[in-house]
Amino acid sequence: MTILSICAHGFVYCPILVVLIYNLFNHEFARKHFIWFAGAGATWQILTSAAGFFVLHQSGQNGYAFGALWDPGLPGSAYFELSGPRFLLLLIVGLVAFVSVLVAHHTVDFNRSSYTNLLMILVLGMNGMLLVTDLFSLYVFMEVTGLCCFIMIAMFRSRADLEGSFKYLILSELSSIFILTAVAFLMMKTGSLRYTDLAGLGSRISAGSGRLEDVLFYAALVLLISGFAIKTGVVPFHSWLPDAYQSADTAVSILLSGAVNKVAGVYGLIVVMELFGDVAPVGKSLAAVGIVSIIIGALLAVRQPHYKRVVAYSSVSQMGYILLALSTGTTLGLVAALAHIFSHTAFKSTLFTNAAALQEQAGTLELQDLGGLENQMPVTAFTSIIAFLSTAGIPPTAGFWSKILIILALWQAGSPVLAAVALIAGILSSAYLIRLQRTVFFGQTRPELAGVKEAHGSVLTAEILLTVITLGLGLLYPYILMLLHAGGIL
Repeated sequence: MTILSICAHGFVYCPILVVLIYNLFNHEFARKHFIWFAGAGATWQILTSAAGFFVLHQSGQNGYAFGALWDPGLPGSAYFELSGPRFLLLLIVGLVAFVSVLVAHHTVDFNRSSYTNLLMILVLGMNGMLLVTDLFSLYVFMEVTGLCCFIMIAMFRSRADLEGSFKYLILSELSSIFILTAVAFLMMKTGSLRYTDLAGLGSRISAGSGRLEDVLFYAALVLLISGFAIKTGVVPFHSWLPDAYQSADTAVSILLSGAVNKVAGVYGLIVVMELFGDVAPVGKSLAAVGIVSIIIGALLAVRQPHYKRVVAYSSVSQMGYILLALSTGTTLGLVAALAHIFSHTAFKSTLFTNAAALQEQAGTLELQDLGGLENQMPVTAFTSIIAFLSTAGIPPTAGFWSKILIILALWQAGSPVLAAVALIAGILSSAYLIRLQRTVFFGQTRPELAGVKEAHGSVLTAEILLTVITLGLGLLYPYILMLLHAGGIL
């Protein structure tokens, strides 16, 4: 087997092997050493994603097709496929899983075995979504991902956990109904759900012909966009997101914000744009939802009294930027969207890791009970500032470059008004970020927090790791852009 083949099959088999091996040990041993099993699975995903991307780039291929148990060369056979963007998203899944494990080492206790098993199945579900080449398989793996998220949110069985999980379940099932109905309509229209058969379908349909098949096609587009928008958590489909993020254990919140909404939601919209981007209303719909999400998400974040709810509504706003980039339908727009996906993963995971540190050390995430922790928790305060700067798009962070790319993509696509709105909307981001930083870390220390000390162990490691990524990417982005330009991608 080649290196690329080993990497490719690892995305399918590694999570399954971790679950099988982990459950061979007795419960007490497995619970005590869960970080090594879950961490090994996440580390393998990171290494194979990076190695596979490098090998694919060196080979000069655009993609690599493979089958898990069958020959992908057989006529009509289903198969998996890897490409540069997919490798990047697989890397994000591994990175977020690794950070989640580091945080779970401090926040998860009696449910460690359940957490490990669910995490690996969740990784398998997201990997499957990124590897498949037809819409029905995408839907199946999306259901696996959604079911794992539902259980992980409710895992600790508190009233808040169950409430957040129930809201996630209701909206997630509504999304599933939309997507499955759309899949059925497309199957009725084309007789196939493979990406290669659906690509360019929109250009082959005469607009306004009034035939039932054409009506079903446009209904399918509406349902697909709505279904994946629910998974992404953008306005007006965002109602599940703040409750789920707040009520879930912080290790689970990191998974939801850092990977799940990007793979189950944003990647689905990327597929929709690749297949049906030639239908003008698709791009316009994403642009409209993106602008509304940026503004409404930022305005709602300003009003929140809880740390995790502020960060949750910030995610709603930041997802809007990604949708704006995708709406252009250009190569630069896709690159900008992927860049902001990675940037958002780094800085949003940092903020949720900070939440875990604050919860562990201060015992609360209510903003009215926090204040003046800069001296007691200097590393957390510094990493928080870097994450805020990246969220607001201020150099030299990764978020600055990804937002610049988004604005350039909009300008290049002939949408200067949207580019201007995206630029000005950064002021709203600065408003809720300054409020949060000032409330939590600046000012006089509250008397009841006088004994608070800095976070330690794996939580502190996760904070530092994510901050290094945010700053390192910010400094390396010009070099990365030159490589993309030299490779003819930009």
